[in-house]
Amino acid sequence: MSKRDFYEVLGVEKNASGDDLKRAYRKLAMQNHPDRNPDDKEAEARFREVNEAYEVLKDDQKRAAYDRFGHAAFEQGGMGSGQASDFGFGGGFADIFDEMFGEFMGGGRRGGGGATRGADLRYNMEITLEEAYAGKKTSIHVPTSVACDSCSGSGSKGGKAPDTCPTCRGAGRVRAQQGFFTIERPCPTCHGQGKVISDPCGECGGSGRKRKEKTLEVTIPAGVEEGTRIRLAGEGEAGMRGSPAGDLYIFLALAPHRIFQRDGANIHCKVPISMTTAALGGTIEVPTIDGGRASLSIPKGTQSGNQFRLRSKGMSVLRSTSRGDMFIHASVETPVNLTKRQEELLREFEDAGDKDADSGGHSPESNSFFRKVKEFWEDLTD
Repeated sequence: MSKRDFYEVLGVEKNASGDDLKRAYRKLAMQNHPDRNPDDKEAEARFREVNEAYEVLKDDQKRAAYDRFGHAAFEQGGMGSGQASDFGFGGGFADIFDEMFGEFMGGGRRGGGGATRGADLRYNMEITLEEAYAGKKTSIHVPTSVACDSCSGSGSKGGKAPDTCPTCRGAGRVRAQQGFFTIERPCPTCHGQGKVISDPCGECGGSGRKRKEKTLEVTIPAGVEEGTRIRLAGEGEAGMRGSPAGDLYIFLALAPHRIFQRDGANIHCKVPISMTTAALGGTIEVPTIDGGRASLSIPKGTQSGNQFRLRSKGMSVLRSTSRGDMFIHASVETPVNLTKRQEELLREFEDAGDKDADSGGHSPESNSFFRKVKEFWEDLTD
């Protein structure tokens, strides 16, 4: 007996989209499913025929081969020989398994049974740059679920051991015959636990846990950066009825610093320098992240934006004994609130500088810039 055209089987046109194919397949698979048509061999045959058609047409390569060669593409010796022979549970049928069996079994597939691990928790902590440099030990208070002390987390009154589930006999899963195949699902009596509680604990209601604020000691290592995550294993929410607890994750954020800016293991600091120190040179003291002071030599003629490097005066490096560097950015400060005498001295200084203008003077960048401006204006008038 020759096979019907796959497009005809699904009742779609040859230019049908993938979504059109899926909708048609879902409708026909539901109509012809053996559980809806017990002892109906024709419905079972149509169900297989629909699955075979969809298995081929949902795959772009198989569909292209079928459009060109028809059924011969998948017959012995043809293109893709044997590729469409397995259409019982894979492919198209699998991707709507949950939807179909929601009707027959009261819900879709669920995960395996057994212990239900407690949820992981997140705790956000802000620390200072100094604390990130030196590390710290601190206490945090976390509201969470902990094992009930009345039943020792078992959920059963007096800590009595739960009974073996009579439905699944402790396996946590049961099997049901659905037409020509068998379906395994979590036991509806014990919800996959394999155990049932006949006399639940009055304090936790049989869950084996209760809400409580937990105090934990946390060690922040030196050198941590923004966004560092610290994991405390087993300090998350307690699991149901003695199941393992989840983990607690501490996410670190660094508070802005009033003096320093961090760049990885390095530290940057903008330091104002008086005009006279910048011009004549000198020595200044700058703060360091460890609370100390560092001496910095300022060379003559220092300009705003000049950068100086202090090696090993930066941040600690995580899991290392080394340190980054500290970069000082000079910011030459213009004097304000001058006395009359100070203004006179500055004018004398300016006048004295004009005499050396041809050789660059005391302000070579200014002289160079304005000489270029003068030449620019002269070019415009030529």
